[in-house]
Formats: sequence, C-alpha cells, structure tokens
Amino acid sequence: MKNYLQTPIYKKSEEIFETLKAITGLFPEDDSILIDLKGQLLGDAMLIQAKLAGAFAVKLYDIKMENATLIRKAARDLTVSYHTLKMLGFEEVEYYQIIRSQIEEFRLLFVEWVAAFNNKHFITDTWGLFNPPGIAHDYKQQDNELDFLDDEEEEY
Repeated sequence: MKNYLQTPIYKKSEEIFETLKAITGLFPEDDSILIDLKGQLLGDAMLIQAKLAGAFAVKLYDIKMENATLIRKAARDLTVSYHTLKMLGFEEVEYYQIIRSQIEEFRLLFVEWVAAFNNKHFITDTWGLFNPPGIAHDYKQQDNELDFLDDEEEEY
C-alpha cells in the first residue's frame, strides 16, 4: 500500500489542520464559546486525518465510502463555521477564508480519491447505504466475488 502520509489528499489535510491551529490560536482565551468552538474545529480537522488513515488501511469499498462520508461531513462543517465565527464576533474572521480555500482544494483531491476506490472490492452492505452503484441491499455475493480478500495489490 502506498504510504498514505505522502499522498496529496493527506498532505492537504495536514495543511488544513496547521492553518486551523494558527487561526484558532487567535481566539481570545477569555471567550469560552470560541474556546469550545476551537475544540470542535480542531476535532473536525483531526477526524478528517483519522478517517483518511482508516480508508487507506482497508480494501472494502463500503468501509472506504463510510470513511469518505465522515470526511465530507467534517470538511463541510469546517467550511460553514466561517458563519459561526462571524456571528460570534471573531475579529479576525476573514483569516478563516484561507480554510475555506484549502477545503475547496481538498474537495477536488477528495473527488479524485473517491473515484479511485475499487468498487469490485465490496461485501454487501445490508443497510444499502455504501454498496457500489447497482448493488442492492439484498444482493447475494458469490464466493468468487470475494477473491480480492487475499490479494496483496497496492491501492491508491
């Protein structure tokens, strides 16, 4: 498996985290609401990195997609937090536009990354949420469809 720490998408997630740390470092220490929000923002950025690691560690399409969904949610939460910061009167809110730009760059990498998932490497998701396109929740897999579990191939 390719070292995921060297992938463009992971490197971009690190950049987002470092920028976010710098911006949230500007939050006044006596503003408890902003300090609480800081924890949420940094938590979302760390979640992105953790879920990237999790997705790179597995072959299964449904698990990769589940991680991708959580990454997308955390990234979208970070994007819209600009409005919260503005509403709360954070004086340096315009710096947060940097985060929004970085997340847009991340989004483009994300789209490419998800498109590279091998949708032949799946075990039917009986919930029907993370099956490859065209696979129903009640799809019965044949044994030969699970041959990939023994493969040692490298993936994106």
